[in-house]
Amino acid sequence: MAASQSVAARRNAAVLGATAATVGLLFLYPTSTNRGSVQHRPGQASATPGVVSGGSATTVVNGTSADTRYGPVQVQLHVRGGRIVSATAIDYPQGSGRDREINSFAIPVLQKETVNAQNARIDTVSGATYTSDGYRTSLQAALDAAHL
Repeated sequence: MAASQSVAARRNAAVLGATAATVGLLFLYPTSTNRGSVQHRPGQASATPGVVSGGSATTVVNGTSADTRYGPVQVQLHVRGGRIVSATAIDYPQGSGRDREINSFAIPVLQKETVNAQNARIDTVSGATYTSDGYRTSLQAALDAAHL
């Protein structure tokens, strides 16, 4: 009887140890919700929304930070003579390798389309739906702040 209890105790200890190791590894697994060292709370802008500077010929305007499933997106516009001369995503999801991969091609397309369209009616970038939606939301807020 003592031998069978000893075998059962060793088996239980082995199962418990394997379970603890597995749970520990799961906590280390990177997910798209791990956003690196900079953490944003929902609705928190990475830069102050609204007109940032307007004393020169070019006005700089930040949109509000738009929360997406994978992280916030915020757009900054440079406006001269009532026209958008540049659009920059100053915050966007970069917490995982997949986020960086998607946004490395999506952000430049969205920025170029903004300057070409001169409004927020730009297409969604295939494979970057959440970033595109957040970008358009922040872009529209920047356009509203710039009165365009």
